[in-house]
Amino acid sequence: MRWPVIALLDFVTIISFENIFYPFQNQGLSVVISWIFLLFAYVIPYEMIVSQMGLTFETQSGGLASWVRRSSNDTLGYWTSWMYWIQSVPYIVDVSNSVIVSFSWMILGDNSLGSRMSTFQFGLLTFCIILAFILLENVFKNSLEILSLIGGGAMFIMSALFILLAGYSVLHGTHMATQPFNFHAFMPNFSLKYFSTTGLLIFAMSGAELAAPYLVQMRDPKHEFPKAMWLLAIMTAILTVLGTLSLAVFFDANNIPHDFKMNGPYYAFHMLGQELGLGKILMYLFAVVQAIFMMAQLAVLLDASSRVFAGDVADKFMPRWMTKKNKNGRPIHSYMMTTGLSLFLLLLTGTLPNINTIYNWLLNINGIVSPYKTCWVFFAFVAVRWQQNKFQSDYIFIKNRIGALLVGGWCLVFTFVCATLGFIPQEAEFGTRSFDHQLLLNIITVFVLFGLGFVMPILRKHELHK
Repeated sequence: MRWPVIALLDFVTIISFENIFYPFQNQGLSVVISWIFLLFAYVIPYEMIVSQMGLTFETQSGGLASWVRRSSNDTLGYWTSWMYWIQSVPYIVDVSNSVIVSFSWMILGDNSLGSRMSTFQFGLLTFCIILAFILLENVFKNSLEILSLIGGGAMFIMSALFILLAGYSVLHGTHMATQPFNFHAFMPNFSLKYFSTTGLLIFAMSGAELAAPYLVQMRDPKHEFPKAMWLLAIMTAILTVLGTLSLAVFFDANNIPHDFKMNGPYYAFHMLGQELGLGKILMYLFAVVQAIFMMAQLAVLLDASSRVFAGDVADKFMPRWMTKKNKNGRPIHSYMMTTGLSLFLLLLTGTLPNINTIYNWLLNINGIVSPYKTCWVFFAFVAVRWQQNKFQSDYIFIKNRIGALLVGGWCLVFTFVCATLGFIPQEAEFGTRSFDHQLLLNIITVFVLFGLGFVMPILRKHELHK
Protein backbone atom coordinates (compact mmCIF):
# COMPACT_ATOMS: atom_id res chain seq x y z
CA MET A 1 0.00 0.00 0.00
CA ARG A 2 1.30 3.47 -0.91
CA TRP A 3 1.38 6.36 1.53
CA PRO A 4 -1.43 8.44 -0.08
CA VAL A 5 -3.76 5.43 0.28
CA ILE A 6 -2.84 5.04 3.97
CA ALA A 7 -3.47 8.75 4.55
CA LEU A 8 -6.88 8.61 2.84
CA LEU A 9 -7.94 5.47 4.72
CA ASP A 10 -7.01 7.12 8.01
CA PHE A 11 -8.63 10.43 7.05
CA VAL A 12 -12.07 8.97 6.29
CA THR A 13 -11.91 7.02 9.56
CA ILE A 14 -10.96 10.04 11.67
CA ILE A 15 -12.92 13.05 10.44
CA SER A 16 -16.05 13.57 8.39
CA PHE A 17 -18.01 16.56 7.11
CA GLU A 18 -20.27 16.73 10.15
CA ASN A 19 -17.26 17.04 12.49
CA ILE A 20 -16.92 20.73 11.61
CA PHE A 21 -20.52 21.55 12.60
CA TYR A 22 -20.54 21.10 16.37
CA PRO A 23 -17.33 23.08 16.95
CA PHE A 24 -18.82 25.85 14.78
CA GLN A 25 -21.94 25.91 16.96
CA ASN A 26 -19.90 25.84 20.18
CA GLN A 27 -17.27 28.46 19.32
CA GLY A 28 -18.61 30.32 16.27
CA LEU A 29 -16.15 31.80 13.79
CA SER A 30 -13.40 31.81 16.43
CA VAL A 31 -13.15 28.05 15.96
CA VAL A 32 -10.98 28.80 12.89
CA ILE A 33 -8.29 30.09 15.28
CA SER A 34 -8.82 26.98 17.45
CA TRP A 35 -8.37 24.68 14.43
CA ILE A 36 -5.17 26.49 13.32
CA PHE A 37 -3.73 26.49 16.85
CA LEU A 38 -4.50 22.80 17.31
CA LEU A 39 -3.01 21.97 13.92
CA PHE A 40 0.44 23.27 14.85
CA ALA A 41 0.44 22.76 18.63
CA TYR A 42 -1.32 19.39 18.70
CA VAL A 43 -2.22 17.61 15.43
CA ILE A 44 1.18 17.70 13.71
CA PRO A 45 3.06 16.59 16.88
CA TYR A 46 0.38 13.95 17.47
CA GLU A 47 0.72 12.47 14.01
CA MET A 48 4.53 12.55 14.05
CA ILE A 49 4.39 10.80 17.45
CA VAL A 50 2.20 8.14 15.85
CA SER A 51 4.81 7.82 13.08
CA GLN A 52 7.56 7.09 15.60
CA MET A 53 5.43 4.75 17.70
CA GLY A 54 4.17 2.86 14.67
CA LEU A 55 7.70 2.33 13.35
CA THR A 56 8.99 1.38 16.82
CA PHE A 57 6.40 -1.37 17.18
CA GLU A 58 5.68 -2.12 13.52
CA THR A 59 5.71 -5.89 14.12
CA GLN A 60 3.06 -5.60 16.85
CA SER A 61 -0.52 -6.15 15.66
CA GLY A 62 -2.16 -4.88 18.85
CA GLY A 63 -1.78 -1.21 17.94
CA LEU A 64 -2.01 1.30 20.78
CA ALA A 65 -2.46 -1.36 23.48
CA SER A 66 0.77 -3.07 22.37
CA TRP A 67 2.61 0.27 22.43
CA VAL A 68 1.62 0.81 26.06
CA ARG A 69 2.16 -2.82 27.10
CA ARG A 70 5.64 -3.00 25.57
CA SER A 71 6.72 0.41 26.88
CA SER A 72 5.33 -0.06 30.41
CA ASN A 73 3.54 -3.23 31.61
CA ASP A 74 0.66 -5.62 30.95
CA THR A 75 -1.71 -3.91 33.40
CA LEU A 76 -1.51 -0.55 31.64
CA GLY A 77 -1.76 -2.40 28.31
CA TYR A 78 -5.03 -3.90 29.50
CA TRP A 79 -6.34 -0.49 30.56
CA THR A 80 -5.46 0.94 27.17
CA SER A 81 -7.35 -1.90 25.48
CA TRP A 82 -10.33 -1.42 27.76
CA MET A 83 -10.53 2.34 27.28
CA TYR A 84 -10.00 1.96 23.53
CA TRP A 85 -12.99 -0.35 23.39
CA ILE A 86 -15.25 1.40 25.88
CA GLN A 87 -14.88 4.82 24.24
CA SER A 88 -16.39 3.32 21.08
CA VAL A 89 -19.69 2.47 22.83
CA PRO A 90 -21.06 6.06 23.06
CA TYR A 91 -19.89 6.59 19.50
CA ILE A 92 -21.75 3.46 18.36
CA VAL A 93 -24.96 4.88 19.83
CA ASP A 94 -24.19 8.32 18.36
CA VAL A 95 -23.57 6.85 14.89
CA SER A 96 -26.80 4.84 15.09
CA ASN A 97 -28.64 8.08 15.89
CA SER A 98 -27.05 9.65 12.80
CA VAL A 99 -28.28 6.75 10.66
CA ILE A 100 -31.85 7.47 11.80
CA VAL A 101 -31.46 11.21 11.14
CA SER A 102 -30.09 10.59 7.63
CA PHE A 103 -32.99 8.30 6.73
CA SER A 104 -35.47 10.81 8.15
CA TRP A 105 -34.10 13.47 5.76
CA MET A 106 -34.30 11.02 2.84
CA ILE A 107 -37.91 10.13 3.66
CA LEU A 108 -39.29 13.39 5.06
CA GLY A 109 -37.03 15.89 3.28
CA ASP A 110 -37.00 18.20 6.32
CA ASN A 111 -36.10 18.53 10.03
CA SER A 112 -39.44 17.36 11.42
CA LEU A 113 -38.13 14.11 12.97
CA GLY A 114 -38.15 15.61 16.48
CA SER A 115 -41.87 16.47 16.26
CA ARG A 116 -42.84 13.12 14.70
CA MET A 117 -40.97 10.74 17.03
CA SER A 118 -40.81 10.53 20.83
CA THR A 119 -37.52 10.06 22.68
CA PHE A 120 -38.63 6.51 23.58
CA GLN A 121 -39.27 5.63 19.92
CA PHE A 122 -35.95 7.22 18.93
CA GLY A 123 -34.09 5.19 21.57
CA LEU A 124 -35.89 1.96 20.61
CA LEU A 125 -35.10 2.44 16.90
CA THR A 126 -31.46 3.21 17.75
CA PHE A 127 -31.22 -0.01 19.76
CA CYS A 128 -32.80 -2.01 16.92
CA ILE A 129 -30.21 -0.64 14.46
CA ILE A 130 -27.32 -1.61 16.76
CA LEU A 131 -28.81 -5.07 17.26
CA ALA A 132 -29.37 -5.56 13.52
CA PHE A 133 -25.78 -4.62 12.73
CA ILE A 134 -24.42 -6.92 15.42
CA LEU A 135 -26.40 -9.79 13.88
CA LEU A 136 -25.09 -8.88 10.41
CA GLU A 137 -21.53 -8.78 11.71
CA ASN A 138 -22.02 -12.13 13.41
CA VAL A 139 -23.74 -14.01 10.58
CA PHE A 140 -21.92 -12.61 7.57
CA LYS A 141 -18.21 -12.34 8.27
CA ASN A 142 -16.76 -9.15 6.70
CA SER A 143 -20.11 -8.59 4.99
CA LEU A 144 -20.13 -4.82 5.51
CA GLU A 145 -16.51 -3.94 4.81
CA ILE A 146 -17.36 -2.76 1.28
CA LEU A 147 -19.55 -0.05 2.87
CA SER A 148 -16.47 1.44 4.51
CA LEU A 149 -14.71 1.94 1.18
CA ILE A 150 -17.78 3.32 -0.61
CA GLY A 151 -19.03 5.47 2.26
CA GLY A 152 -15.65 6.91 3.21
CA GLY A 153 -14.73 7.83 -0.36
CA ALA A 154 -18.14 9.35 -1.07
CA MET A 155 -18.08 11.42 2.14
CA PHE A 156 -14.63 12.78 1.27
CA ILE A 157 -15.92 13.80 -2.18
CA MET A 158 -19.05 15.44 -0.72
CA SER A 159 -16.96 17.40 1.82
CA ALA A 160 -14.60 18.66 -0.89
CA LEU A 161 -17.58 19.43 -3.14
CA PHE A 162 -19.23 21.58 -0.47
CA ILE A 163 -16.06 23.62 0.06
CA LEU A 164 -15.49 24.11 -3.68
CA LEU A 165 -19.13 25.02 -4.41
CA ALA A 166 -19.28 27.39 -1.43
CA GLY A 167 -16.20 29.16 -2.82
CA TYR A 168 -17.83 29.24 -6.26
CA SER A 169 -20.97 30.81 -4.77
CA VAL A 170 -18.98 33.57 -3.06
CA LEU A 171 -17.11 34.34 -6.28
CA HIS A 172 -20.45 34.64 -8.08
CA GLY A 173 -22.14 37.08 -5.75
CA THR A 174 -23.31 35.17 -2.65
CA HIS A 175 -23.04 37.39 0.45
CA MET A 176 -21.52 36.08 3.69
CA ALA A 177 -24.22 35.20 6.21
CA THR A 178 -21.81 35.88 9.09
CA GLN A 179 -21.49 39.60 9.71
CA PRO A 180 -19.26 41.28 10.61
CA PHE A 181 -16.72 39.10 8.81
CA ASN A 182 -13.53 40.76 10.06
CA PHE A 183 -10.47 40.11 12.21
CA HIS A 184 -12.35 40.61 15.51
CA ALA A 185 -14.98 38.02 14.55
CA PHE A 186 -12.25 35.36 14.62
CA MET A 187 -10.97 36.26 18.11
CA PRO A 188 -11.78 33.55 20.69
CA ASN A 189 -13.58 34.36 23.93
CA PHE A 190 -11.40 32.51 26.44
CA SER A 191 -14.06 31.40 28.89
CA LEU A 192 -14.67 28.17 30.80
CA LYS A 193 -17.24 27.17 28.17
CA TYR A 194 -14.70 27.76 25.39
CA PHE A 195 -12.18 25.40 26.98
CA SER A 196 -14.84 22.84 27.92
CA THR A 197 -15.71 22.44 24.21
CA THR A 198 -12.13 21.82 23.09
CA GLY A 199 -12.44 18.11 23.91
CA LEU A 200 -14.84 17.82 20.97
CA LEU A 201 -12.20 19.28 18.65
CA ILE A 202 -9.73 16.66 19.89
CA PHE A 203 -12.40 14.00 19.37
CA ALA A 204 -12.88 15.25 15.79
CA MET A 205 -9.15 15.24 14.96
CA SER A 206 -7.82 12.19 16.82
CA GLY A 207 -7.40 8.62 15.62
CA ALA A 208 -4.18 8.70 13.59
CA GLU A 209 -2.99 5.59 15.45
CA LEU A 210 -5.65 3.59 13.60
CA ALA A 211 -3.26 3.51 10.62
CA ALA A 212 -0.53 1.67 12.56
CA PRO A 213 -1.71 -1.88 11.61
CA TYR A 214 -1.25 -0.99 7.91
CA LEU A 215 2.52 -0.54 8.39
CA VAL A 216 3.17 -4.18 7.55
CA GLN A 217 1.45 -3.67 4.19
CA MET A 218 3.65 -0.74 3.16
CA ARG A 219 6.61 -1.11 0.79
CA ASP A 220 8.87 1.39 2.57
CA PRO A 221 7.30 2.29 5.94
CA LYS A 222 10.43 4.11 7.18
CA HIS A 223 10.00 6.88 4.60
CA GLU A 224 6.35 6.53 3.55
CA PHE A 225 4.50 6.30 6.90
CA PRO A 226 5.66 9.77 8.08
CA LYS A 227 4.64 11.12 4.64
CA ALA A 228 1.16 9.60 5.13
CA MET A 229 0.89 11.33 8.53
CA TRP A 230 1.91 14.69 7.02
CA LEU A 231 -0.67 14.31 4.26
CA LEU A 232 -3.27 13.38 6.90
CA ALA A 233 -2.48 16.59 8.81
CA ILE A 234 -2.78 18.68 5.63
CA MET A 235 -6.13 17.11 4.63
CA THR A 236 -7.44 17.62 8.18
CA ALA A 237 -6.39 21.28 8.08
CA ILE A 238 -8.09 21.84 4.71
CA LEU A 239 -11.38 20.30 5.83
CA THR A 240 -11.53 22.00 9.23
CA VAL A 241 -10.38 25.51 8.27
CA LEU A 242 -11.86 25.82 4.76
CA GLY A 243 -14.95 23.85 5.80
CA THR A 244 -15.62 26.26 8.69
CA LEU A 245 -15.16 29.30 6.43
CA SER A 246 -17.61 27.69 3.98
CA LEU A 247 -20.18 27.32 6.77
CA ALA A 248 -19.82 31.02 7.53
CA VAL A 249 -21.02 31.73 3.97
CA PHE A 250 -24.45 30.21 4.66
CA PHE A 251 -24.87 30.42 8.46
CA ASP A 252 -24.59 33.43 10.75
CA ALA A 253 -22.01 32.34 13.35
CA ASN A 254 -23.72 34.68 15.84
CA ASN A 255 -27.17 33.13 15.35
CA ILE A 256 -26.81 29.40 14.72
CA PRO A 257 -29.92 27.12 14.69
CA HIS A 258 -30.40 25.20 17.97
CA ASP A 259 -30.44 21.85 16.13
CA PHE A 260 -27.32 22.66 14.10
CA LYS A 261 -25.31 19.68 15.36
CA MET A 262 -28.00 17.21 14.32
CA ASN A 263 -29.38 18.82 11.16
CA GLY A 264 -26.69 21.34 10.15
CA PRO A 265 -25.11 19.27 7.33
CA TYR A 266 -28.53 18.84 5.68
CA TYR A 267 -29.32 22.55 6.05
CA ALA A 268 -25.92 23.31 4.47
CA PHE A 269 -26.46 21.21 1.35
CA HIS A 270 -30.07 22.40 1.07
CA MET A 271 -28.96 26.05 1.13
CA LEU A 272 -26.07 25.36 -1.26
CA GLY A 273 -28.46 23.64 -3.67
CA GLN A 274 -30.87 26.57 -3.55
CA GLU A 275 -28.00 29.02 -4.17
CA LEU A 276 -26.92 27.04 -7.25
CA GLY A 277 -30.48 26.51 -8.53
CA LEU A 278 -30.46 22.76 -7.82
CA GLY A 279 -33.27 22.69 -5.25
CA LYS A 280 -33.01 19.77 -2.80
CA ILE A 281 -30.88 17.51 -5.02
CA LEU A 282 -27.63 18.08 -3.11
CA MET A 283 -29.38 17.62 0.24
CA TYR A 284 -30.87 14.25 -0.78
CA LEU A 285 -27.51 13.19 -2.24
CA PHE A 286 -25.77 14.03 1.04
CA ALA A 287 -28.43 12.17 3.05
CA VAL A 288 -27.75 8.99 1.03
CA VAL A 289 -23.97 9.36 1.38
CA GLN A 290 -24.30 10.10 5.11
CA ALA A 291 -26.43 6.97 5.63
CA ILE A 292 -23.88 4.78 3.83
CA PHE A 293 -20.96 6.43 5.63
CA MET A 294 -22.55 6.06 9.07
CA MET A 295 -23.53 2.43 8.46
CA ALA A 296 -19.94 1.77 7.40
CA GLN A 297 -18.71 3.44 10.60
CA LEU A 298 -21.09 1.31 12.62
CA ALA A 299 -19.87 -1.89 10.97
CA VAL A 300 -16.21 -1.01 11.57
CA LEU A 301 -16.81 0.11 15.16
CA LEU A 302 -18.68 -3.06 16.11
CA ASP A 303 -15.94 -5.20 14.60
CA ALA A 304 -13.18 -3.23 16.30
CA SER A 305 -14.98 -3.24 19.63
CA SER A 306 -14.55 -7.00 19.91
CA ARG A 307 -10.76 -6.96 19.53
CA VAL A 308 -10.07 -6.06 23.16
CA PHE A 309 -11.50 -9.43 24.12
CA ALA A 310 -9.14 -11.25 21.79
CA GLY A 311 -6.01 -9.12 22.26
CA ASP A 312 -2.69 -10.05 23.78
CA VAL A 313 -3.73 -9.01 27.31
CA ALA A 314 -7.13 -10.69 27.29
CA ASP A 315 -6.08 -14.02 28.78
CA LYS A 316 -4.60 -12.47 31.92
CA PHE A 317 -7.30 -9.89 32.65
CA MET A 318 -10.51 -11.12 31.00
CA PRO A 319 -12.77 -13.93 32.28
CA ARG A 320 -12.64 -16.98 30.01
CA TRP A 321 -16.32 -16.70 29.08
CA MET A 322 -15.74 -13.15 27.79
CA THR A 323 -13.24 -14.39 25.18
CA LYS A 324 -15.41 -17.27 23.95
CA LYS A 325 -15.72 -17.21 20.15
CA ASN A 326 -18.38 -18.48 17.77
CA LYS A 327 -17.81 -20.50 14.59
CA ASN A 328 -16.90 -17.33 12.67
CA GLY A 329 -14.10 -16.56 15.12
CA ARG A 330 -15.90 -13.62 16.71
CA PRO A 331 -16.10 -13.16 20.52
CA ILE A 332 -19.87 -13.44 20.89
CA HIS A 333 -20.05 -12.18 24.46
CA SER A 334 -18.32 -8.92 23.54
CA TYR A 335 -21.26 -8.18 21.26
CA MET A 336 -23.63 -8.92 24.14
CA MET A 337 -21.72 -6.48 26.37
CA THR A 338 -21.75 -3.84 23.62
CA THR A 339 -25.51 -4.31 23.31
CA GLY A 340 -26.00 -4.08 27.06
CA LEU A 341 -23.93 -0.92 27.44
CA SER A 342 -25.67 0.67 24.45
CA LEU A 343 -29.00 -0.06 26.14
CA PHE A 344 -27.66 1.49 29.36
CA LEU A 345 -26.78 4.70 27.48
CA LEU A 346 -30.16 4.73 25.73
CA LEU A 347 -31.93 4.42 29.09
CA LEU A 348 -29.98 7.46 30.29
CA THR A 349 -30.91 9.41 27.15
CA GLY A 350 -34.55 8.58 27.88
CA THR A 351 -34.36 11.08 30.77
CA LEU A 352 -33.56 13.94 28.35
CA PRO A 353 -36.39 16.16 27.00
CA ASN A 354 -36.07 15.74 23.20
CA ILE A 355 -34.17 14.10 20.34
CA ASN A 356 -31.98 17.15 19.69
CA THR A 357 -30.80 17.16 23.33
CA ILE A 358 -30.08 13.42 23.13
CA TYR A 359 -28.01 13.92 19.98
CA ASN A 360 -26.01 16.78 21.53
CA TRP A 361 -25.46 14.98 24.85
CA LEU A 362 -24.04 11.88 23.17
CA LEU A 363 -21.65 14.08 21.19
CA ASN A 364 -20.49 15.70 24.41
CA ILE A 365 -19.88 12.27 26.00
CA ASN A 366 -17.64 11.42 23.05
CA GLY A 367 -15.76 14.65 23.75
CA ILE A 368 -14.92 13.23 27.20
CA VAL A 369 -14.16 9.54 26.71
CA SER A 370 -12.38 9.77 23.34
CA PRO A 371 -9.69 12.26 24.49
CA TYR A 372 -9.09 10.15 27.63
CA LYS A 373 -8.29 7.24 25.28
CA THR A 374 -6.02 9.44 23.19
CA CYS A 375 -3.97 10.23 26.33
CA TRP A 376 -2.47 6.72 26.05
CA VAL A 377 -0.79 7.61 22.72
CA PHE A 378 1.22 10.34 24.44
CA PHE A 379 1.79 8.24 27.56
CA ALA A 380 3.35 5.50 25.42
CA PHE A 381 5.51 8.05 23.58
CA VAL A 382 6.78 9.59 26.84
CA ALA A 383 7.50 6.09 28.20
CA VAL A 384 9.46 5.14 25.06
CA ARG A 385 11.52 8.37 25.01
CA TRP A 386 12.15 8.14 28.76
CA GLN A 387 13.80 4.74 28.21
CA GLN A 388 14.80 5.31 24.59
CA ASN A 389 17.95 3.15 24.79
CA LYS A 390 15.66 0.09 24.98
CA PHE A 391 13.75 0.90 21.77
CA GLN A 392 14.81 1.27 18.15
CA SER A 393 12.84 3.10 15.46
CA ASP A 394 13.46 3.95 11.82
CA TYR A 395 11.90 7.36 12.46
CA ILE A 396 12.61 9.69 15.39
CA PHE A 397 10.33 12.64 16.11
CA ILE A 398 12.51 15.29 17.81
CA LYS A 399 15.95 13.78 18.27
CA ASN A 400 16.59 15.72 21.48
CA ARG A 401 15.26 13.60 24.36
CA ILE A 402 14.28 16.50 26.64
CA GLY A 403 12.50 18.27 23.77
CA ALA A 404 10.62 15.09 22.89
CA LEU A 405 9.55 14.57 26.51
CA LEU A 406 8.34 18.18 26.75
CA VAL A 407 6.26 17.92 23.56
CA GLY A 408 4.86 14.50 24.53
CA GLY A 409 4.13 15.75 28.06
CA TRP A 410 2.38 18.87 26.68
CA CYS A 411 0.13 16.77 24.43
CA LEU A 412 -0.65 14.38 27.30
CA VAL A 413 -1.55 17.11 29.81
CA PHE A 414 -3.47 19.19 27.25
CA THR A 415 -5.57 16.17 26.16
CA PHE A 416 -6.28 15.12 29.76
CA VAL A 417 -7.33 18.63 30.81
CA CYS A 418 -9.63 19.06 27.78
CA ALA A 419 -11.23 15.66 28.43
CA THR A 420 -11.84 16.55 32.09
CA LEU A 421 -13.29 19.98 31.24
CA GLY A 422 -15.65 18.14 28.87
CA PHE A 423 -17.70 17.06 31.90
CA ILE A 424 -19.14 20.58 31.98
CA PRO A 425 -22.46 20.48 30.04
CA GLN A 426 -22.26 22.55 26.88
CA GLU A 427 -25.93 22.85 25.96
CA ALA A 428 -27.28 24.08 29.32
CA GLU A 429 -26.78 27.20 31.42
CA PHE A 430 -24.91 26.89 34.71
CA GLY A 431 -27.25 26.74 37.72
CA THR A 432 -30.24 25.35 35.81
CA ARG A 433 -31.86 21.98 36.42
CA SER A 434 -30.86 20.93 32.91
CA PHE A 435 -27.18 21.70 33.67
CA ASP A 436 -27.25 19.64 36.88
CA HIS A 437 -29.05 16.79 35.11
CA GLN A 438 -26.54 16.57 32.25
CA LEU A 439 -23.55 16.91 34.60
CA LEU A 440 -24.90 13.98 36.64
CA LEU A 441 -25.42 11.93 33.46
CA ASN A 442 -21.83 12.69 32.37
CA ILE A 443 -20.40 11.53 35.70
CA ILE A 444 -22.56 8.37 35.83
CA THR A 445 -21.71 7.43 32.23
CA VAL A 446 -17.93 7.78 32.59
CA PHE A 447 -17.97 6.08 36.02
CA VAL A 448 -19.85 3.06 34.66
CA LEU A 449 -17.95 2.75 31.38
CA PHE A 450 -14.47 3.04 32.91
CA GLY A 451 -15.46 1.39 36.20
CA LEU A 452 -16.37 -1.86 34.47
CA GLY A 453 -12.69 -2.10 33.55
CA PHE A 454 -11.91 -2.81 37.23
CA VAL A 455 -14.48 -5.60 37.36
CA MET A 456 -13.04 -7.81 34.60
CA PRO A 457 -9.64 -8.56 36.25
CA ILE A 458 -11.44 -9.32 39.54
CA LEU A 459 -13.70 -11.83 37.76
CA ARG A 460 -10.67 -13.35 36.03
CA LYS A 461 -8.79 -13.69 39.33
CA HIS A 462 -11.81 -15.35 40.93
CA GLU A 463 -12.06 -17.71 37.95
CA LEU A 464 -8.40 -18.74 38.28
CA HIS A 465 -8.77 -19.48 42.00
CA LYS A 466 -11.79 -21.76 41.62
